[in-house]
Amino acid sequence: MSSSPLEKSGEALFPKKELAQLVISACHQFYIDTVVISPGSRNAPLTIGFSNHSEIETLSVVDERCAAFFALGIAQQKQKPVAILCTSGSALLNYYPAIAEAFYSDIPLVVISADRPKHLIDIGDGQTIRQENVFENHILFSANLVENPKFLARNKQLIGEALQLATSQKGPVHINVPFDEPLYETVEQMKTFHFPHISMSSLDNSHINYEELASIWNAADKKMLLIGVNYPDEDLHNLMDLYSEDDSVLLLTETTSNLHHDKAINAIDQLIFSMEDSDFKELQPDILITFGGMIVSKRIKRFLRDYQPKHHWNIDEKKATNTFFCLSEFIQTKPVDFFSNFNKIISKKESNYQPKWLKIRDKRREKHAAYLSKIEHSDLKVFEQVLQQIPNNSQLQVSNSAIIRYVQMFTIDNSLEVFCNRGTSGIDGSTSTAIGAAFASKKQTVFITGDLSFFYDSNALWNKNIPNNFRIILVNNSGGGIFKIIPGPSTTNAAKYFETPHCLTAEYLCKMHGFDYLQAQSTETVEEKLNGFFETSEKPKILEIFTPSLENDTVLKDYFKYIK
Repeated sequence: MSSSPLEKSGEALFPKKELAQLVISACHQFYIDTVVISPGSRNAPLTIGFSNHSEIETLSVVDERCAAFFALGIAQQKQKPVAILCTSGSALLNYYPAIAEAFYSDIPLVVISADRPKHLIDIGDGQTIRQENVFENHILFSANLVENPKFLARNKQLIGEALQLATSQKGPVHINVPFDEPLYETVEQMKTFHFPHISMSSLDNSHINYEELASIWNAADKKMLLIGVNYPDEDLHNLMDLYSEDDSVLLLTETTSNLHHDKAINAIDQLIFSMEDSDFKELQPDILITFGGMIVSKRIKRFLRDYQPKHHWNIDEKKATNTFFCLSEFIQTKPVDFFSNFNKIISKKESNYQPKWLKIRDKRREKHAAYLSKIEHSDLKVFEQVLQQIPNNSQLQVSNSAIIRYVQMFTIDNSLEVFCNRGTSGIDGSTSTAIGAAFASKKQTVFITGDLSFFYDSNALWNKNIPNNFRIILVNNSGGGIFKIIPGPSTTNAAKYFETPHCLTAEYLCKMHGFDYLQAQSTETVEEKLNGFFETSEKPKILEIFTPSLENDTVLKDYFKYIK
């Protein structure tokens, strides 16, 4: 162990506790350069150390749930681990929604919690819960440390394994750090600890029988690629060109796939919503290849479960996803690596599979445009207006529920990068995630959200790290519009508990948190307020668009009848 280069001119700025120094040294060695801290006393040793480290950026966010989603948004954009730090007790439990999202979305999040020593657990001491392994169902690794010099080697092993897993396996890990009092003692310099490299198993592609897969592929007349959530990847995007030029292949891309091709079905529900059994049998593929994260479209999931392909191959680095209950081949590798090899040995095949369905797609698009040209102010009309006005090369963050489904009905500009918390599909942290992404990205970030999601996560605006070019489009239809669209809730006598009607507005939240506020209530005022909305400003902005709650579901249902 040697002196740290972080010594600062005789000032006592670092924690005296060796365990805190160990955790901080590990984070630095494993290239964690951003820590989001929520206030507390038990985490004081770590807060003091991180905030005075010259190579680690520290950000303060009071609400732990918002802090965790904010960090998740940063990690989403940086594609590297971001740490979150909180005090002991229930503060830690507020991280759980974001941890679950990180677990299912493969986002590296390092959860660091301060804790009481074991002898203070379950004896009636304040702000104390059972913190060890509290996230065990949704965590890659839990490192439960001990504040005792005798356990130094063990603590180093646990911390090192946790941080390497967060990076290599792309997911959340938990480091629980117990501190006894005193908590605020400081020293003028920290020790540096050296962590050994822990061998992690790497992907071995030798098990993939490309020749056998290619033989099956080349013989099939109807093949489908379905792509879910995917981080923008130019190399992968280019590899898809081969499939878009093969008449026996139909390429289905969700908006969150960040893959765009002229010969792709990019609005899946628009194509299949009104199909008959005979159409589904014609569309049923012989081979289905899937990769990327969660699929938004319920209808494509229902279709492929009812009309299963003979072969379903899922490509993923970590885990097999048997979404359609017919998985025949799990190909454990990176999609870009698989297609780089596979593309070299497959051949195109004459077929009417792709041309037929692209012809139907084009007819649906024509009817889509015709319907939108004649409808009045509504959710559907608002999405047409908003998506046309988002500046090129922006980052688009989208909340869940009805909002992501509306976005998926439109063709968006190829220059936009689209993100949505589809790991758990929750509404709880969408705004905080978008703010974290805006903070980390050099691009202008536009966030489209519904009213329930926005108000549920309204503490997200209590964050001094929001860039001035951040924009929120808030579609306020006075309740959970999704529950008017899906079958079921309206047939009960408990609709108000599903839809949760309200009369809330974001105006006073904007005043409190320093946002510029605009509102619109008609097609004309939406157009007017969008003009100049994305231009440079001294504050972030919210445009709240009020839509008619009772008419929205009728407009949408009539839409699907019209485009058939």
